[in-house]
Amino acid sequence: MGLREEALNLDNNHPPLKTDTLIGETRFKTTAVLCWLGWVFDFYDLILIAFLIPAIEQSLHINASQSAWLLGIGLGASGLGGILFGWLADLHGRKKVLTATVVLFALGMLASGFVQTPLQFFIARFVTGLGLGGEWAVGHALIAESVPAEKRARWSAFLQSGEPIGVALAAIVGFTVAPVIGWRAVFMLSALTGLLALFFRKHMQESPLWEKSPKLGSAERFRKLVPFVGLYWPLMCLALVLAVFKLGTYWTCYTWLPRFIQQSFGVAIHKSTLWILLGQAGQFIGMYWFGLVADQLGRRWAFTLFSFVTACALLPLALAWNFLFEQQQSLFWSLMFLLGLGSGCTAGFGALLAELFPTTQRTFAMGTVYNMARGVQVLAPVIMLWASRLGGIEGALLVPATLALLTAAWVWALPERRGFELQEDMVFEPD
Repeated sequence: MGLREEALNLDNNHPPLKTDTLIGETRFKTTAVLCWLGWVFDFYDLILIAFLIPAIEQSLHINASQSAWLLGIGLGASGLGGILFGWLADLHGRKKVLTATVVLFALGMLASGFVQTPLQFFIARFVTGLGLGGEWAVGHALIAESVPAEKRARWSAFLQSGEPIGVALAAIVGFTVAPVIGWRAVFMLSALTGLLALFFRKHMQESPLWEKSPKLGSAERFRKLVPFVGLYWPLMCLALVLAVFKLGTYWTCYTWLPRFIQQSFGVAIHKSTLWILLGQAGQFIGMYWFGLVADQLGRRWAFTLFSFVTACALLPLALAWNFLFEQQQSLFWSLMFLLGLGSGCTAGFGALLAELFPTTQRTFAMGTVYNMARGVQVLAPVIMLWASRLGGIEGALLVPATLALLTAAWVWALPERRGFELQEDMVFEPD
């Protein structure tokens, strides 16, 4: 079988391949925990601004439209960061580049605490987003390349489970700490996450597959990039659409609902915090279950089932929000927990994307797909502002509900690669 046929062999009946753990168990677990911590603070920063933005608006005299763009610029910059740092990680290794991304987003957070104008804040958030975008692809590639194929989805889900922890931490800090010390101090203290870079350098294990892969110079790698994209662009486009749908489901909820609940219903801080923590508890559990389901039933079935759960939570909220919020509190909170549970399928992208691309271009391809989709979410706050003005809470929540159903359907356009070995020597040579 030629390289092109091998690379595009999407036979879903291919028997799963067994493998032993690629690096020592203790060393791998240390690496996994460090990657997890990086992802915790990645999401902590992305969500934190949603809780601080009312105070930032007053301090910097920002209007609603400017605020929507400031909420999204970190997501937009993460798209560029994913492409840039994905490329660098394929060139220089996962460990070095992951360390650099942590330093960069910590510097962006520190700068955010010193800004004096909306433009300065915009630039600081852009720098932060660049670092955050690189962290996802490099961390997930490192984990996927270091575990047995039959456990890949579970470990990818473990890494992604840092997401709800980060959101919960952001809610606690945003609702309880920020009112006491101010939003500037919160950003400055949050920049201490950059100290993780010291632990990365000392304790993190490099990817064994990357170490075995051919080492090409930047010029040679760039020369091979065009034929690589030519071979893999169908898979990259299919995966990109899936990621846009799924991440759109998530971000249209979580960059907008906290502020809506506070301002529209005058909800006390402790209740707003409770809602966030309840949803994130559901998502944490959902991610754990998703990893198990994805390793047993496959990636596509897992995405479909969990996306339907999300839609089933959002539709009643969209159609009867006021009634549920005011008269059916128990059902309302149950649906919010269910919404978090369904959101657990965001844990699936690490394994799914890693299984589509060869080691020599894996982080570039993963970073490009995932972070371009995350970059598109710069429009999420703007779209939700527009939808809420046109249709109120009902019209706004129909946006993520529709995106959840599209996710459930679109995942079937991608191949099922459960149990397949990642290939460290699959280097595309042009004809």
